[in-house]
Order: sequence, then structure tokens, then C-alpha cells
Amino acid sequence: MKSSFAVGSESSALAQRSSKAIMSHTRLLLLLCSLAGSTWSKAASTNPRLKLSFSELKARHGLRTHELEHSCCYDTLLLDEERGCLFVGGKNHLASLSLDNISKQDKKIYWPAPVEWREECNWAGKDINAECMNFIKILHLYNRTHLYACGTGAFHPTCAFVEVGQRMEDPVFKLDPAATEDGKGKSPYDPRHVAASVLVGEELYSGVATDLMGRDFTIFRSLGPRPSIRTEQHDSRWLNEPKFVDVFWIPESENPDDDKIYFFFRETAVEGQQGLGKSSFARIGQICRNDMGGQRSLVNKWTTFLKARLVCSVPGSDGSDTYFDELRDVFLLQTKDKRNPLLYAVFSTSSSVFKGSAVCLYTMHDIRRAFLGPFAHKEGPNYQWVSYQSRVPYPRPGMCPSKTFGTFSSTKDFPDDVIQFARNHPLMYNPVLPHGQRPVFLQTNVDHTFTRIAVDRVTAADGHYDVLFIGTDVGTVLKVISVHKESWQNMEELLLEDLQVFKYLSTGNLLCVLQQSCLCTRDHAHDSSPVTSMQISSKRQQLYLGSRTSISQLPLHRCGIYGKACAECCLARDPYCAWDGTTCTRYMPNTKRRFRRQDVRNGDPNMLCSEDPHRSSVLEKKLYGVEGSSTFLECVPKSLQAQVVWTYQKASDTPKKEVQLDERVVKTDRGILIRSVLHKDTGLYHCHATEHGFTQSLLRLSLEVIGAQQADSLSYSWEEEPSEPASHKLWYRDFLQLVDHPNLSTVDQLCQQLWSRKSHQPKKKPPLPPPLSVKAKNHKWKHLEEKRKARSRRTHEVPRAERGPRSAAVW
Repeated sequence: MKSSFAVGSESSALAQRSSKAIMSHTRLLLLLCSLAGSTWSKAASTNPRLKLSFSELKARHGLRTHELEHSCCYDTLLLDEERGCLFVGGKNHLASLSLDNISKQDKKIYWPAPVEWREECNWAGKDINAECMNFIKILHLYNRTHLYACGTGAFHPTCAFVEVGQRMEDPVFKLDPAATEDGKGKSPYDPRHVAASVLVGEELYSGVATDLMGRDFTIFRSLGPRPSIRTEQHDSRWLNEPKFVDVFWIPESENPDDDKIYFFFRETAVEGQQGLGKSSFARIGQICRNDMGGQRSLVNKWTTFLKARLVCSVPGSDGSDTYFDELRDVFLLQTKDKRNPLLYAVFSTSSSVFKGSAVCLYTMHDIRRAFLGPFAHKEGPNYQWVSYQSRVPYPRPGMCPSKTFGTFSSTKDFPDDVIQFARNHPLMYNPVLPHGQRPVFLQTNVDHTFTRIAVDRVTAADGHYDVLFIGTDVGTVLKVISVHKESWQNMEELLLEDLQVFKYLSTGNLLCVLQQSCLCTRDHAHDSSPVTSMQISSKRQQLYLGSRTSISQLPLHRCGIYGKACAECCLARDPYCAWDGTTCTRYMPNTKRRFRRQDVRNGDPNMLCSEDPHRSSVLEKKLYGVEGSSTFLECVPKSLQAQVVWTYQKASDTPKKEVQLDERVVKTDRGILIRSVLHKDTGLYHCHATEHGFTQSLLRLSLEVIGAQQADSLSYSWEEEPSEPASHKLWYRDFLQLVDHPNLSTVDQLCQQLWSRKSHQPKKKPPLPPPLSVKAKNHKWKHLEEKRKARSRRTHEVPRAERGPRSAAVW
């Protein structure tokens, strides 16, 4: 019987946890509202340095797209560098595209589900057009000539070998429908479910639901000569409603018997706080490749399965943390040591308090240390989870049977107490913490969520940088780097680019997508298709992305967009780019060029660009304003992170002073709006951009103010002059009233006033022309008379209902 002291201790602990949870939610609110004064204020910035639309990328920056006819849902991409192919799995189709240009002619395989399977799926209550199809979920390189592919098969998972040849030029790309096999334990039944799998040798390791209802989730080994093995069934301590994200094979030592498979998933936490509802935790699980199951217990079940919590949080000054627990994607970045790769993981949050996403970095050293730490233990349903302090049996559960760590040659030789301990203690007590104890990139209070990540390690002039390409649920890719200063505790996160890689969907297009059964649910009903898959080719310097609507290919860098000035190239701080003395070009570490300049760490043009010939060239413009009307001085820097400062001087020989802002002179994101121009506003205006401590002049604008009567005379004389085209009519006051008119509430009222004034305003007689011949006089006055009649017809004869929309468009 439980003692009163234990009950009291648990109640106190529960109260502390509840209080801590409330404090954590309060911190989330504070994080959402303001991060000013915090070391994470820079990380919370949502402004990229450059933002490029879908049309800009496609027209000028190498974006290519591809869509398979009568298909969708390109969630499965497989990159094959040797063949130069991108293999794509979609609805009822497999495709082989060229890595150099995915828009070229593709090779396709039509692989639908059999008619009887589709009918059976429909009889079970599923949508025959949306769910009862064959959605390709698994694609792996099997050997030098074949792929291994699996699909949902209208809720009948099925797999097959696909012959692809050895080179891209080989015309073979075929699948034998008669040679398919059961895909249970490899591919999900439901197309909305995701399966994570890796093919190691001839063995497939999968994290997937193995039943029709999607309730029996398991980590499963199939194919190969060894027996099939799975996790313990219907045991929430092992897996509790998991959502598998990714899986990797990582060597442990030089001995292949020590190799382990690491699964990444999120699940409902069994150690969740009582009374606070379900909590979703990110997990990392491990199994040994040579696990054969137990001899008397855990037969054909994993005996080496362990899991630990994967933490991605923002530590607070009060000791509490803001957690991101919705694991979305993981990218394994290989290093020179194959046993110690880096793992970048993308997280979001399920919190109703705030919206945010984060990227955390993990090392294998920290992961292995967590699995070598204490096990989590719980005496009963009313007890807390604590660190197991009693004796742990030998060999330690989770260790692989090999000569490296012991004398056991197989898990079937493990003692019964080891097997029993492994069954009851799959959870580790210590979590896996991120490198540096904090995210490498963070965004909060934004209208998008991170979905996918790919990483490229780039060699720059001042070191190595990991460039992060982060896909979002609104069809964009964020290009990010982290610059480490003195230590990991002092990082600078740089959001270099925000790229729209998938076009926005109109309402009609979205309806079309839904009708084509691309499984767009309400969670994904955005204006643009979410990024659902991502592959990167460092060799070809290309990024490949999949969505529910299409596939996109994009170069990793666009150095030419930074311009020809050394300062602009240096301020970009792009590890891919450097100034070569003439323009901003791709940085090649193996070439030696005299004028090459690059400074990613500091981005200081003052040190590198003193001899820049483009530094003194400033764009000059002249603008006319009408007294009493509004005028706009436009100046938009290339960088969205630059701060714009305006200075004014009456003449070129007078000193400059900063433009004073008030109710009449308003500063906007695109320039300065002078609401009511005065004669004293005449002069020279200079637009300066300040970024990273460097200031450069962008524009020199000369403003000349014209009197109202002078503007009227110009308008009349230009209107009546037959030699001037109609496009040169100078209605300054009328046009500029549209910018800011205090007495008119709508554009229609303004247009009506203009039409009324133009109709009833008496015409002034034009000045007498010089003497002309009778024939020339008759010809000129006949021309003017026809012009007046035409204008009179436009003004008086066109009905108001017809005139309004057209006039509004013109204005």
C-alpha cells in the first residue's frame, strides 16, 4: 500500500509541474509578444535579406517545375547522383527525371491499384477517387540495376522491384505488375500516413502502421535472409500513437556487428503530466542491426530497442524552457567520420498559446551518452517516473551482441533477466539535448510552419558553414546560416533568402487539386502548396522539392542578384558567393584570384571594398511635385534588412540634414510620402541604406515644386496641343489626390467630381497661332473640332454605370 508520504510527495510534485507548465505558457506569450533585450531577439526576426517570388525565380533565377499528368502528391523523392536521376513517387505513377533539368522529357510508369482492390476499398467507406488509389510511399536504391518501391495499393500495401538500368541514358524503366509482393509492414495502408524506412544491404527497416485501422504501429525489419522482427505489440511503453519521421543507419565502430538503426518519431508521451492532457514528445529510438530477438521471451521482437526524448527548447533565465516537441523532419549531414554525422531536426509546436518553429542540431556523442545513461522507471500507475537506481543486468540492455563489448554472439543468448528488463524499460531517463543547449534557428509569430530541411556544408574564405534550406507549409524555402562568434552561446542567425518555390493556388486551382485527390485537408488549405519532400545535390548545386501539386528544382545560389558592387556582395554574407573584382560570382575555394573578396563572418565592406569602383555610383532622378498635392519619393533597397535614412539639402553646395518626419511628411517601407507639397520642399533628397554598420547611398533625387496655377496652364496647354500624344496629359492635382484626399471618401466621388468639373468648366481660348495659309488653317481647326467632339462624346454620352469601373481602373 502506498504511504501517505509518497502520496503527499506526488501531489506536491504534480502541483509544481502544473505551476511550471503555467509558467512555461506565460513565457510562450512573452516570447510571442516581444523578444527585445534577449539574446534571441535576432533569431525572432522574420525579415529575410532577399525575398523572391515564384515568377521572379522562374523568369530569371533558374527555377524549373514539373508535373506528372493525372498525378499528384509527390511526397517521395529519391536522388541518384550516379545515374543522374531524380526518382519520383506520386499517385499511381513512378517517374525518372534528369537531375540537370527536371523539366525535360521524363520516363514514367503507370502503377495503379487493381480494380477489385479499388472496389473493395470503396465498399469499406473510403473515397474511391481520393483514397482508393496507389500512392507511392517507399523508394530505395536496391542494387545497381533496380529500385525497391512500395505503395498504398488502395489500402492493400504492395511492393515491387523496378528495373532502371545503370545509366541515365539506358532506356529501361519498367515494373512487372505480376511480380509484386505484399507490402504489409513496409508501406502504410492510408495515404495520409507517413512511413519512415531505410534499406541497409538487403534488409528494409520501417516505421509504419501494420493494420487497416492505423492503430498497430511498429518498427519492422523485412526482406533479407534474417527473420522478420518487430516491436512489442500494443505496449504503450514501447510505442504510443507514434508518427514516424525518418530513419538512418549509423555505424557504431569498425565492427559491423555494432551498427545501429536510429528512428526519429513523435508520440504521445507516457510520462506526460497528469491532469494536463496529452503531451506530444519528440523521440529518437535505436535498435541493433544484428538483433535476432529473444529465445524464450520477446521471440521475433526487438531485444535492443531503446528510446529517448529529443529536446529542442529555448532556455529561460528563470530555469524554465520553451519546448518545441512536434518533430517534422531530420537531415543527416555526413562528416569525414561516418560514425559521427551531424543531425539537423525541424520542430514546430502544438501549443495553442503561440505559433513557432525551430531547428536544432544534435551530435552522435550526445545521443550515445543519453542511451548509456540511466533508464526511466515507474513502480505503478500512480507513481512518478524516476531514474532507475537498482542493478542493471549484464549485458546492458541496448548493447549489440558482438566481440567489441562482450562474448555474446546473438541476442538469443542473452540471459532472461536482460530480456525481461529490456521489455519493461525501453525509455531512457535523460533526454538528448541539442548542441549548444538551444536552437540554431528560430521563428515565432509568423504565418508559416517549418516542414522539411536539407543542409549543405560550404567552404568559404573564413571557414566552413552549414547552409540550411528549410521548407515551409506555404510553399517557400528559407535559406539560413548560423555564424558562430566566440562560442556556441553567442550565435548570429542570418536569414539570407525567402524563396517562393511553388506557385500560389487560386480558389479554382485548389478545387482542381482537391478533385484530383491530392489529399489536401483543411490543415493544408494554404494559398500555396506545402513543401512535403526535399533532396539536395551538393555535386550539382541544386535543390529538389516535392509538394502535392508539382516538383521544383532550384539552384542553391544566385550570386548575380547581389549586383556588381563589392559592398553589396560582401553585405550579402552568402558563403556561396564572392566579389571577383567585377561582379558577385560563385566562390571556388581551389582557385586563386587577386580581387576575390568574401567575409561571411563579419560582412564588413569597409575592410574589403575600399577600391570598389561601383561604390561612388549613385542613381539620380528628377521629380516634379504640384504645390498643395501629394508626392512620393520612392527608394527600396535590395536588402530587406537594411535601414533607410533620408537626408535633404536645399542645393548641392548646402549642408545635408536628416529629413524631419511629421504628419505632413510620412516615412513608409517604400519611401517618403509628402502629403501636401510646399515650395520649401524643393531641393535634393538623398536615400541612404545602413546595414551591418555600413552605409551606402542608393538614390539622389531632385524635387522641383510647381505652382498650382502653373500646373493648370500646363495641363490645359498640353491637352489642347495637337502635336502631343494623349498619354502626356498632365493632370497632376487630380491624380495625386488619389494618394491622400481628406475631403473625398472614395475614388468614385473623386472621379465624379472630375467629370463634372471637366464638363462644365469654361474653356479658355488658346493663344492665336502664327499666320498660316488658308488650307493649313482649315486643316488645323478641323482637326481640333473633331478632337473636341470625341472628348465631348466620352464625357457626356457614356453612362455612369459603364464609366465608373473603367475610370477607376484608369485612375
